[in-house]
Amino acid sequence: MGKGRFEAFSDGVIAIIITIMVLELKVPHGDSVEALLPLLPVFLSYILSFVYIGIYWNNHHHMLHATHKISAGNLWANLHLLFWLSLIPFATGWMGENHFAAGPTALYGVILFMASLAYWFLQYSLICSAGDSSLLRRAIGKDRKGKLSILLYAIAIVVAFQIPLLSQAIYVAVACMWLVPDRRIETVLEEGK
Repeated sequence: MGKGRFEAFSDGVIAIIITIMVLELKVPHGDSVEALLPLLPVFLSYILSFVYIGIYWNNHHHMLHATHKISAGNLWANLHLLFWLSLIPFATGWMGENHFAAGPTALYGVILFMASLAYWFLQYSLICSAGDSSLLRRAIGKDRKGKLSILLYAIAIVVAFQIPLLSQAIYVAVACMWLVPDRRIETVLEEGK
């Protein structure tokens, strides 16, 4: 199976996820800057989630550039990832509306943790379909950043019940870690030319 439809479907779902998140931002009642202040936690959680969705979209795009064929198992692995990403708007809204309280912050971490596992599983599924000598396998290498992210999410979930702000800082740190351009796939693709 070709990857065009696979990628187009994923892009569409991700676009819908972002749309749902922005629709959760409610217009304040009032025309002063002070009317915006109660919305600050909701807006901050939206920014963080928008960045995360962008990171997943970007990495998904790069991963598919190093992939040449798609199997039925890859389709299900991708749906698994999209399922967890589709829960981000719910957790984002709950966390923002409750000013980063412990329970919503922990749930947000659970969803990030599960999305990162689902991404890893999709990556592994694509590598298994293409074989160990695939471009994707060479590009991913030991995937230290991916494994570190999963560990940090697990820590942040536990920490959320004692110090929610520290948990939030961990989520921001992981996002910042992924904002640094990861040229592994681009480098392998350039070498293959």
